[in-house]
Amino acid sequence: MAMYAVVGCSNCQALWIVEDRPETTSCPRCGQRHEFERLKQFVRTESQDEAREVRAAMLASAQDRADAYEDLDSVGVMAEQIDSVGVDDEAYLSEHGLDPDAIEAAGTSQNRGPSSQRDRILDAIDTLDEPTETAVVEYASERGVPPDRVRSALEKLAREGTIVQDETGYRRL
Repeated sequence: MAMYAVVGCSNCQALWIVEDRPETTSCPRCGQRHEFERLKQFVRTESQDEAREVRAAMLASAQDRADAYEDLDSVGVMAEQIDSVGVDDEAYLSEHGLDPDAIEAAGTSQNRGPSSQRDRILDAIDTLDEPTETAVVEYASERGVPPDRVRSALEKLAREGTIVQDETGYRRL
């Protein structure tokens, strides 16, 4: 049975989940390579969902948002809900007088990069030099994601622990 550990980077203090006991692992934020046995392990569990919950709670606490975290659904429930929130692409296009089937056919004829709204938002965070809320909204809006959807998704991605916001903007964890 797989084991999951929530570990922290001694270089940038990022938290991530490691499955089993690899010899080494790299920090997803700064890329620093670590010997697994030398990493601080905050929790070790057989449940990936439990590890995700612990990591999310630790991130909320680090951002002084522990009270807000207490009011949220579990990380697993939120992950299931995130793509079902808001208007889907087909409804959005239809409401704006566009034929979703024609657009899909055009999209399959060429490589268009990130396909889902969530992917376009994460692509903005990864691509922009300064991924502030305004810059991410502008970037994703230029790629067909409604501004309100971008703001809503940024909040949800932060709550689930996929991204974090600091003084310089958003970054992926």
